[in-house]
Amino acid sequence: MELIDTHCHLDVAEFDPDRQAVLERSRANGVTAIVVPGVMAPGWDYLWRFCAGEPDLYPALGLHPVYLERHQKGDLAALEKFLAERRPVAVGEIGLDYYVTGLDRQRQQTLFEAQLEMARDAGLPVILHVRKAHDPVLATLRRIRVPGGIAHAYNGSLQQARQYSDLGFKLGFGGMLTYERSRRLRELARQLPLEAIVLETDAPDLTVAQHRGMRNSPEYLPHCLAALAEARGESREDLARQTSANARAVLGLDSRPEQSG
Repeated sequence: MELIDTHCHLDVAEFDPDRQAVLERSRANGVTAIVVPGVMAPGWDYLWRFCAGEPDLYPALGLHPVYLERHQKGDLAALEKFLAERRPVAVGEIGLDYYVTGLDRQRQQTLFEAQLEMARDAGLPVILHVRKAHDPVLATLRRIRVPGGIAHAYNGSLQQARQYSDLGFKLGFGGMLTYERSRRLRELARQLPLEAIVLETDAPDLTVAQHRGMRNSPEYLPHCLAALAEARGESREDLARQTSANARAVLGLDSRPEQSG
């Protein structure tokens, strides 16, 4: 089976002790591609070089709303330059976060819109971070049309999911599906058309129930697949095949040119 992890922060310090071993175990578990989203400008160069050395890693670059106070004045210009000179698989992780207290919503919105415009102009999909802000994100996406993307760690309503789908987006499901208490999320994953779903881990965060309290890892993606299969009553093989096809289509993984360091 081919599995694609559409959201994994394999570049962060939590993986410094054993990054290559994690990659090897993930490949052994059928994970054939991993999308690694950037969140702050100082980390982009390392992320790019790391992904360039591994044929199954795909970099995305963005300015994450949660780190609003740490972004610098020139970061948007740096992102624009990066997109012009090198072609990541997506712009992301970007979006709006109304869950974290103290984050200026207008500044988030300005940052989000600027990155959407860059993605639109570059013809790139986006990877969305959305918490408690699906309606304003959807309204913004209707104004600034990008070539689709992924709503990462999706936790909105079925109606909102359909609006994302209409705008060319897939919905990311991961470790939270593995918890028995996630009844609403499992029901949502059951009701959505399979063509709307992609798999992710968000490692090292949002770990699966089988490794509760531990660092999450892309090698655990088969647990997410199993939970999706249980929720939908469909075979793991069929789900692996279709979710991987969904990821490749929305991110253009098959058509993306080889990157260089």
